[in-house]
Amino acid sequence: QVQLVESGGGLVQPGGSLRLSCAASGSIFSINAMGWYRQAPGEQRELVAAITSGGSTNYADSVKGRFTISRDNAKNQVYLQMNSLKPEDTAVYHCNADIRRSAYWPSYTYWGQGTQVTVSS
Repeated sequence: QVQLVESGGGLVQPGGSLRLSCAASGSIFSINAMGWYRQAPGEQRELVAAITSGGSTNYADSVKGRFTISRDNAKNQVYLQMNSLKPEDTAVYHCNADIRRSAYWPSYTYWGQGTQVTVSS
C-alpha cells in the first residue's frame, strides 16, 4: 500500500509565502515524476508544477517565477515553495507521484488527499 500525505497549507495574506510538503510512504520500489496540482471551487484540477526523478521541472505559466518545486529522493518527499501568493492561488493543492511498488510491476499514479491554501486579506 502507498500513501501520499500533504502538509503546510493554511491562510496567508496576499504577497505572503507558504511551503507545502508531501511525503510518500508504504511499499515503494521507486518514484518517477512527482507533482503538485490544484483545484479551486467550480474549476478543473490543474497542474501547478512537476519534477522528474532527475530534477527537471515544469511549471504552469501562472506560477512561474513565484513557485519552486523540489524533492528529496532519499525521503520520498516533494515540496512546493510558494512566494508572492495571490488570491487566485486559493485552492486545494494535491500532490501526486508516479510510483513503482516492485521492479516487476508497472508504475501507477497515486494522489494525496489535498491541503487547503487560502490567500486572503
